[in-house]
Amino acid sequence: MTRTKIAEGALVLANGDIFEGDIIGAIPANGISSGEVVFNTVLSGYQEVITDPSYAGQILTFTYPHIGNYGTTPIDNESTKPATRGVIIRELARRPSNWRSEEGLPEMLARLGIAGIAGVDTRRLTRVLRDVGAMPGAFGTAPVSELLAAANKEPGTSGLNLVETVSTPKPYSFGTGKFRVVAYDFGIKTTILRCLGEIATVEVVPWSESATDVLGRKPDGVFLSNGPGDPEMVAGAPNTIRALVESGVPVFGICLGHQLLSLAMGGHTFKLPFGHHGGNHPVRNLRTRTVEITSQNHNYCVDADSLSSVADITHVNLNDQTNEGMKVRGTKAFSVQYHPEAGPGPHDSRYLFAEFAEMMKGS
Repeated sequence: MTRTKIAEGALVLANGDIFEGDIIGAIPANGISSGEVVFNTVLSGYQEVITDPSYAGQILTFTYPHIGNYGTTPIDNESTKPATRGVIIRELARRPSNWRSEEGLPEMLARLGIAGIAGVDTRRLTRVLRDVGAMPGAFGTAPVSELLAAANKEPGTSGLNLVETVSTPKPYSFGTGKFRVVAYDFGIKTTILRCLGEIATVEVVPWSESATDVLGRKPDGVFLSNGPGDPEMVAGAPNTIRALVESGVPVFGICLGHQLLSLAMGGHTFKLPFGHHGGNHPVRNLRTRTVEITSQNHNYCVDADSLSSVADITHVNLNDQTNEGMKVRGTKAFSVQYHPEAGPGPHDSRYLFAEFAEMMKGS
C-alpha cells in the first residue's frame, strides 16, 4: 500500500490565496517548499514531467485530477537529479497498478528529495494561474503566515541563470549512431539523448563549453538542448552559438536551445503569462501546412518579428500564434520551441531528428 500522507499542510500563493492539502513525498526543510507555481496539462507521463530539468525553480501543478495510478520506474526518468521545487496534485492514487511499476509516486518523491502536496483543488488553482499568470508560492506544514512570507520572498525564475544548476559538470558520451554530434547540456532530457543516439554518437558537454572546444571535437553537428529559466541569463551562450553557426556546422535547437539560437541571431525573447506546459499543443508546420500535436514546456518565447531579417519562421502555435520554430537563412541552423522527442507526449514531430541527420549528411 502506498503511503499517501505525511501531514496536513497548505499551499499559499504570493497573492494570498490559500489551498489546503496533505503533504506527501519528502519532508520540506523547515516545513516549507517554495518556487514559481506553474501548471501542466498532460494526461499521463507524470514521472517524465517531474524529472524534467526544465522545471528548476518551479512548483509543478498537474491539471489532470488522478496522479500516481501506474506507479514509477527508473527507466522513465528524464534526469538523474530532478530540479523541480515541488509537486501539486488533486488526487493521489492509493495503490499503483502496472506491471512496469517498481515504486509508488510518494516513495519516488521522498527518495529524490521532492516535496509534494495532494488533495489540492487544482481546478481552482489552475484558473488563478491562467487568469493572473504564474506566480511564486510556498507549501508545507508551516503556519500560513510563514508560507505567505516565503512565497513573497521567492524570486521566481526571471533574472536567474538556472541552467548552471542542472547542466553536467563534465563531458560524457551517449549513443552509437553513425554521425558525431556535440550536445550542449542546458538541462537535457534523457529521451532527447535516446533520439539523438539513434542517429549519432553524442558527446554531451557543459553549458559553458566554448565554440573552439566544441569545433575541436570535429562534430558533424551541434545540438542545443532544452533547459530551465530565462534565456537572457545564460551568459555567453548566444555568442558561442553565433560562432558555431558562422563556422558552417549544422545546428539544431530545442526549447531553450531555440531561444538561445534566436538570441544569437539578434532576436528577442519575452515571458509568457503562464507558459506552455503540456502534451496537447497544436502547432502548424508552415512548410507542409500540416498540424502537429506537440509536447511543450517553456515559460519564455521568441518574438518572431525580431527575427524577420535573418530567419524564416517554420512553425506557429495555433493556440496563441506564438513562434514555435525557425530556420536561419543562409545557414545550416534551425530550431523548434516545442519538444519533438515527446517524453511524454505524441510523436508527430520526431521527423525533426531525421531532418537533422539529413542536414549532417549533406554537409
